[in-house]
Amino acid sequence: MSRNTDLLLTALAPTIWGSTYVVTTLMLPPGYPLTVAMLRSLPAGILLMLWVRALPHGIWWLRVFILGALNFSVFWALLFVAAYRLPGGVAATLGAIQPLVVIALARLLLGAPVRGLSVVAALTGLAGVALLVLTPKAALDPVGVAAGLGSAASMALGTVLSRRWQPPVSALTFTSWQLTAGGILLVPAALLAEAPLPTFTLVNVMGLAWLGLIGAALTYVLWFRGVARLEPAAVSSLGFLSPLSATVLGWAILGQSLSPLQLAGMGVVVGSVWLSQRAQRQTVPAVAPRAAR
Repeated sequence: MSRNTDLLLTALAPTIWGSTYVVTTLMLPPGYPLTVAMLRSLPAGILLMLWVRALPHGIWWLRVFILGALNFSVFWALLFVAAYRLPGGVAATLGAIQPLVVIALARLLLGAPVRGLSVVAALTGLAGVALLVLTPKAALDPVGVAAGLGSAASMALGTVLSRRWQPPVSALTFTSWQLTAGGILLVPAALLAEAPLPTFTLVNVMGLAWLGLIGAALTYVLWFRGVARLEPAAVSSLGFLSPLSATVLGWAILGQSLSPLQLAGMGVVVGSVWLSQRAQRQTVPAVAPRAAR
């Protein structure tokens, strides 16, 4: 399969993740972020594990729970803290530092070279996201800022370690392990921090089904498949498509307005993704993951 096909399939994941805000706003009860995150992760992971019929073994139990925490539990928990304590634009902009963190961690853990063009692309994408979502009246909260930076760092480390630790199983199996582990770790947090859920309506169930089956099971299979096949910097830059998708869906479905600055931000985001992929194409040969031990 060609690299362009791998990129397109991987890009579907953050594009679909952009629908999370619209689905959560229109279809789910408010005030249950950790519970929703757990219900998004754990049932999807269990369904995939029933499909693949494979369990981790040996050291992979520990690694899977570390990755499940980084890519799901810690990432989602801190992300929701940031979302509650910061305006959405500030939270999204802080999250957009992830490609820069991935570049640094890939150098440290994978020995990947740091290319000036990749850094420029990451900074350009950060500026594009800021144009898309940041408003002049955005206020800063220290705890929220720390949570936003922590969530970006968590998924960045999870992405790089998912590249470094490649088990001898399919992306589908690897995803099922991580989703299940992440969901298990979210159970006590949801029970301790949030009230019991109200009775679900059909719309609530449909929203959770979308977030779990499509927004988690399908998209993370594509994401981890891309992590295994592509350079970490190339994969992480595709994350800029998520706020772009969310902005477009907010305009199309929620009737939100689009300012000239936001339109400019869309162009900058698309340009940064293209620039990042161009930087990675200059790599010969591509960095291979280190053998897991």
